[in-house]
Amino acid sequence: MARVIVGTNQRRSNLRPTTSRHFNDVPRLESIMSLPYEEILEGATLPRSAPGDRHEQICRRLHREMAAGINGLTTTQLLAPRTRVQVSRTTALAPDLALVTAASGRLFLAVEIISRDDHQTDTVTKKEIYEQIRIPRLWMVDPRYDNVEVYHSFEFGLKLHGILAGRELLADRLIPQFQLAVADLFAAA
Repeated sequence: MARVIVGTNQRRSNLRPTTSRHFNDVPRLESIMSLPYEEILEGATLPRSAPGDRHEQICRRLHREMAAGINGLTTTQLLAPRTRVQVSRTTALAPDLALVTAASGRLFLAVEIISRDDHQTDTVTKKEIYEQIRIPRLWMVDPRYDNVEVYHSFEFGLKLHGILAGRELLADRLIPQFQLAVADLFAAA
């Protein structure tokens, strides 16, 4: 059900609205990151603060590696950071990283990088929404503990597949060319 909606989710952006924004097609990625943004949860607008430097460093690294990992895949599209994705009639989320299926625009993988100052929204509220829409994959990237929680959907919602840290590899059999050591994801610049 989750589909990419028309428009950007960035204030003060020079980007023109499009029906879907591919990560590699965004000309000024740096100019749209680190800006405040909004999400809509059950009809209520939720203003979100601009992410911090470490959050954005992790987001850029993850996007760069994911773009390389899906290079050549015609079935999957990587959206620009925090592209708004309509997941129900009254809810539009802006994951830090989103993969959608090219044919339908359906959300396949959402990645939320948890903010220290605002973790409740990502770890509880949005996780419940992702569970309700039965997203196939959800990764919760936690810079507070330098780990990644990996969730897979199953018949009753989301199931914790694993918590990765250190030299463990963040990978998924459905994205065969993507592989990233968790320590490298969190490494200092």
